[in-house]
Amino acid sequence: MGNTFDKPSIGQRLLPLFRGFDGWLLLAVLLLASAGLVAMYSSGYDHGTRFADHARNMLIAGALLFVVAQVPPQRLLWAAVPLYALGVALLVGVALFGITKKGAQRWINLGVVIQPSELLKIAMPLMLAWWFQKREGQLRPLDFAVAAALLVVPVGLIMKQPDLGTSLLVLAAGLSVIFFAGLPWKLVVPPVMLGLVGIALIVWFGDDLCAPGQRWPVLHDYQQQRICTLLDPTRDPLGKGFHIIQGMIAIGSGGVWGKGFMAGTQTHLEFIPERTTDFIFAAFSEEFGLLGNLFLVVCFIFLVWRGLAIAMQATTLFGRLMAGAVSMIFFTYAFVNMGMVSGMLPVVGVPLPFISYGGTAMVTLGLALGILMSVARAQRMPIATDTPVDVSG
Repeated sequence: MGNTFDKPSIGQRLLPLFRGFDGWLLLAVLLLASAGLVAMYSSGYDHGTRFADHARNMLIAGALLFVVAQVPPQRLLWAAVPLYALGVALLVGVALFGITKKGAQRWINLGVVIQPSELLKIAMPLMLAWWFQKREGQLRPLDFAVAAALLVVPVGLIMKQPDLGTSLLVLAAGLSVIFFAGLPWKLVVPPVMLGLVGIALIVWFGDDLCAPGQRWPVLHDYQQQRICTLLDPTRDPLGKGFHIIQGMIAIGSGGVWGKGFMAGTQTHLEFIPERTTDFIFAAFSEEFGLLGNLFLVVCFIFLVWRGLAIAMQATTLFGRLMAGAVSMIFFTYAFVNMGMVSGMLPVVGVPLPFISYGGTAMVTLGLALGILMSVARAQRMPIATDTPVDVSG
């Protein structure tokens, strides 16, 4: 007598791949992605294929999120050292044989032209999470010193290119891992206070420090000019200060309700520079006003909060550190971009996640979200490990 077996449908085959996904995290991503598509259509509809390319980049990031989420955190742990070593080696290659564009040596030709510093946004927190996982239960001050050395090497190489924006993002990702690993407050408070005092002194003596002929140590000329322009954009309103002034005008002209979808005059008369990339927040603010800005801020806060909640519930130290670092990456992106467009921080070329145009940044964000989702799935469903199980009676 023959047996009949029902062939599972495609849906039944795919459903297990989505099991364990964090619904709240997906909701935050979908809300921000929707806002990004609306903003890009308005600001970039007459900008070639920007809108179509932005949608394609989102699909690629979504595919990366899905694929990486299938990888258990234990497997991600094994990739930490090779990825970090590859990233640092490529940064050294950039310093020796890199391609220079617009005064910055940030790219290298390996058959295709790539920017290795983008890899360190993920490889850096992975490496530090691996290090602290290895030292779990026996942390000493020397372990934090080693972690700081692992962080300083790539950050120094990226700053030398120079690329202040990316170096800040890599630094923030690494510092968040070190902090979440249990860095004592007595080591956190002094540098924070020193930084606040330094900022206060720069603001107080800004006129003297930014006087013609003054040269600041450590910083490049263009970095010094960005800080001086932040302190007083009107010193060069048609040059260095143009970006900040036009961004503030666009944000202020949006008012509470905004001028309406595709009705922003500053945007469509092309007063806002880089309106589809770094300064898209100004275009969004002009058309959707304060309420639109609050929507974006709430979405980013919700995304970061959900990421930190996943970190707190993670079953391993590695998972906690990676989820926490990824959450802080999104916070840093959003905080720095909104701050620089609003005239509160120097212009450093950091995109707004999901909103700004940029294929490399979108891929990096998709990879980061995939890691976060992998940690979330590990909490919700058993994941096989390579540890042998004793099945003897």
